[in-house]
Amino acid sequence: MANDINNASVRTLVVLGGGESGVGAAILGKDKGMKVFLSDSGNISQKYRDMLDAEGVEWESGTHSMDKILAADEVVKSPGIPPTVPVVEAIVSKGIPVISEIEFAGRYTDAKMVCITGSNGKTTTTLLTYHILRNAGINVGLAGNVGKSLALQVAREHHDVYVIELSSFQLENMYEFKANVAVLLNITPDHLDRYDYKMENYVKAKFRIIQNLTSQDAFIYWQNDPVIEAQMAHIVTEAQLFPFAEREENGTRAYVDEDDSVVFLTPETSMRMPRADLSLSGLHNLYNSMAAGLSACLLDIKKEDIRKALSDFQGVEHRLEFVREVGGVRYINDSKATNVNSCWYALESMPENTVLILGGKDKGNDYTEIEPLVKEKVKAIVCMGKDNTKLEQFFEGKVPQLLSVHSLDDAIKACVSVSKPGDTVLLSPCCASFDLFSSYEDRGRQFKDAVNKL
Repeated sequence: MANDINNASVRTLVVLGGGESGVGAAILGKDKGMKVFLSDSGNISQKYRDMLDAEGVEWESGTHSMDKILAADEVVKSPGIPPTVPVVEAIVSKGIPVISEIEFAGRYTDAKMVCITGSNGKTTTTLLTYHILRNAGINVGLAGNVGKSLALQVAREHHDVYVIELSSFQLENMYEFKANVAVLLNITPDHLDRYDYKMENYVKAKFRIIQNLTSQDAFIYWQNDPVIEAQMAHIVTEAQLFPFAEREENGTRAYVDEDDSVVFLTPETSMRMPRADLSLSGLHNLYNSMAAGLSACLLDIKKEDIRKALSDFQGVEHRLEFVREVGGVRYINDSKATNVNSCWYALESMPENTVLILGGKDKGNDYTEIEPLVKEKVKAIVCMGKDNTKLEQFFEGKVPQLLSVHSLDDAIKACVSVSKPGDTVLLSPCCASFDLFSSYEDRGRQFKDAVNKL
C-alpha cells in the first residue's frame, strides 16, 4: 500500500477542516515534503492551532481563501464536510482530486488494516477488536472515528496493524485504499440527508469498504441483515467471505451452537467459548463480539487471548452505559443512539416499564421500526428537543404518557415524575444532538451529570 513514488506529483496539498483528521493529514503532508495549507471555515480549537503552529503549517479559520485552495494539486477533505458545499464544488469543477484523510494516510504505510463500518455498533466493535489485539501483544494503532488520526500515526508512529472505524462519510472519498479485513455490521437508514434521502446512495457508500479487496483479504458481515443480503446479490468481490449470524446457516463462520457457545470458524482457527462468558450482553453485542472475534482469528491471535479479551472488555461510553440507580430507578445513557435502529437495539435489551427519552435533530427518521418495542416496553416517552412536533405526532396514543420538554433539566424532572422503583430511564434519542448539544458525547455527559446530582 505504501506508494510514495506515485504521489511525487502532489507538491501543494490543501486540507479542508482543522479537526483531528485534517491536522493529521496536514502534518503527514508536511513530513512528505509537500507545501501544505489548511483551511477551515469555522473555528479551529486551540489544541489544533498549537499543533499546526509547532509544525510550521500555514492555516486559516473562519474563511476560505479560494485562490490558495484552487492552487492545490490535491485536497484532503475532512469527512464532516458535505460534497455539496460551494468550496468543494469549486475544487471538483476545477478537476482537483479530493480524497479522505484515510486514503491519504494509506499511501504511506504497509500496515495491515482492519476496517469496520456499519450503521450501529462500529465503535464498540472497533474498540473491542483493538482491545483483543493490544492485549495479545500486537503493535496496533486505533484510528478513524475513534483514537488518533491515522495520518498522524503514520507520520509519527509505527504500527503493524491499524483498527479503523469508518463512517460512510469517510468512505466517500476513498479510492485506492484497501482493507485487509473489512467488517460491515449492519445497514439501516442514517444520514439520509447527506445522500439525497436515497437509501441506495447510503448503501453504496457503506459497501465502499470492500473495494479493492483481493483473494488474500476477508469480508466479515452480518448474514441476516436484509439490506446487506440484498446488496450482496449485486456484488462481485474476490475477498474470502466470513458471515456471522445468531444461528448456523449456509456458510456461517460465527454463530451460537445448541450448547449456547459462540463458535468461530476460519481457515486457520476453530474456537468456541460460552456465550455467557462474553463481557457484553444483548443481541447486538453478540454480533459485535462475533465480528471482533473473527477479525482476531484471521490475524492469527491465539485462542486463549481472544477468549480472555472478549470476556474482560469494558463497554463504550454513551452506548447502553449504566449511570446509577436512584430511588430504585435505573438510569441508562445511550446517547450514541443517533438513529432509529440503534434505539431499537437498546430497547430490545430493556425490561418493561422503561421511560424513554427521545429527540434532537431529526435526520429523516422513520420511527415505525421501534413502534412494536415501544408498545411492549415503554410506559412513557419524554421528547427532548427544540422541535418535538414529529415525535409527538407519531407516538401520540401509542404510549400511556407522552411529555414534551426543551431542555435536559426538564427532561430529567419529567422522568423523575413518571418513574417509580423498578423502572428504567433510557436516554436513546434516535436523533443527532446538534439542536441542544454540541455532540452526542456532550449530551451523554450532561445526562450523566444531571443523574448524578439527583
